Amino acid sequence: MYKEILLPIDLNDPVTQEKAVSTAIEYAKAFGARLHAVTIVPDLGVGVVGTFFPEDYAQKAKAAAEAELRDFVKRRVPDGVVAEHAVALGTIYEEIIEYAKEIGADLIVMGSHRPELKDYLIGPNASRVVRHADCSVLVVRG
Repeated sequence: MYKEILLPIDLNDPVTQEKAVSTAIEYAKAFGARLHAVTIVPDLGVGVVGTFFPEDYAQKAKAAAEAELRDFVKRRVPDGVVAEHAVALGTIYEEIIEYAKEIGADLIVMGSHRPELKDYLIGPNASRVVRHADCSVLVVRG
């Protein structure tokens, strides 16, 4: 049923991610699907916020995220599950949706933190992915 499963990972929030990671791995095993782990380095842009960071901040942050994600996949994804990983730079929900299209994902499995009042039901990124993705989205509460 599923062939390409996208697993967005927030490397800074391992507690929220744990159930989503386990769920995505079980789905990949059950369907013989390829698992695509992706993490997004937020783009700080060229506005006022961006001026507080060195020019090469984004490249260094992306390289560090690539190393951390590679290690994460090596530790967490068992043998027998085909897994790939990638790092994107940009707005989190937009990059998840774009990457899902790029790989032809037929399922996105993503974690969501306990909502705060401002989030209403699910996290703001998860909510936007659910609304705009072209494929099924499974939100796993952390």
